[in-house]
Amino acid sequence: MPPRRARHTLLTLAIALWATTNSHAQQVQNITATNWMATSHVLNRENYQKWAQDVAKASGERMKIEVHSSGSLVPARTTMQGVRDGVAAVGIVYPPYTPSEFPLNNVLNDLVFVSDDDMAAAFAYTELNLKNAALQAEWRKNGGLFLGGYSTPVYNLLCSRKTIRDVNDAQGLKIRTAGGAQNAWIKALGAIPVSVPSSDIYTGLERGSIDCTMSDPSNLGTSYRFWEVAKTVTRLPMGVVVGANYVFNTKDWKSYSDEQRRILIDTIAWGIARSQVGYHNEVEIALKGARERGLDMVEPSAALNEKLAQFKRDLAKNLPQQAMQERKVADPTALIQDYLSAEQKWKQLLQGIDRSSAEAVHKVLSDNLYQQLDPASYGL
Repeated sequence: MPPRRARHTLLTLAIALWATTNSHAQQVQNITATNWMATSHVLNRENYQKWAQDVAKASGERMKIEVHSSGSLVPARTTMQGVRDGVAAVGIVYPPYTPSEFPLNNVLNDLVFVSDDDMAAAFAYTELNLKNAALQAEWRKNGGLFLGGYSTPVYNLLCSRKTIRDVNDAQGLKIRTAGGAQNAWIKALGAIPVSVPSSDIYTGLERGSIDCTMSDPSNLGTSYRFWEVAKTVTRLPMGVVVGANYVFNTKDWKSYSDEQRRILIDTIAWGIARSQVGYHNEVEIALKGARERGLDMVEPSAALNEKLAQFKRDLAKNLPQQAMQERKVADPTALIQDYLSAEQKWKQLLQGIDRSSAEAVHKVLSDNLYQQLDPASYGL
């Protein structure tokens, strides 16, 4: 080959190689996310809408989260299936919707009826699912990788026509629950647990098809506006509900670079902190708004408080045997103790922290958990 032609060929190859490399460097990693909550709900607004902004900023716009809200891509009950099948790369999964697929996670959801600190519960549940081999295997079996969890605020009783103050006040009432231990508690009060989709609670209270709902107080306000149909709020601390707000398709997670996984891990820590702070602040606003609208804030009697305390003691004591019989799992005593220990640890870590500050809460969560996750090994 003549020298001039050789030089021309080499130059052409160099330009082509540069163009290919530069094109690869500029490629945008698009990530499809599904969230069955409305965009105004704290678990979408803080967890996904702001998370998408965080990821784009941290990656220099080289990673983009496309959020599909209100179940427009995948309904709530089939989100895990949608993530597994690649319809979405990441989604929010509530294990009690599919209890047979998530028996161990549902043991934890039964257990958190005893919790009285939602932020500590969220972080303890997250830590266990990030570190416990049996829980990780349960997610893998369903085609998912757990990256973060949430907890609702502590549940109260919201009633439209009746006031529940004492042990016998709930006799015969129809009370909406989220299932599990909540059903057992409502039956212990002599009431009737009712399964109603969250979207139908408002009309149920309004029309009288249900008398009360077990709910976290934030739902009095912006999320569902129950303060328009409820008349009383019994401030009885009936545990929390936990779930997974970041579950990734395992193949998608493995396809990302270490740098991309580091960005996702770090921004997820912010999303979880923001959502729990958002819940905390929404409860304060909702209770204030409910008082201003004339709802009666009912303090439970000593007898009702004691009945609840005894129910919680019995629940914790009997849960291992009950779980083995009903959920067909191996003895979960160690898992239960690990959770209770983790929740106590997070209570101590959060002591003195301003829970209305996302920055303060994020620092605790990141320093004590998320910075420990290695993007070069976690989930691979």
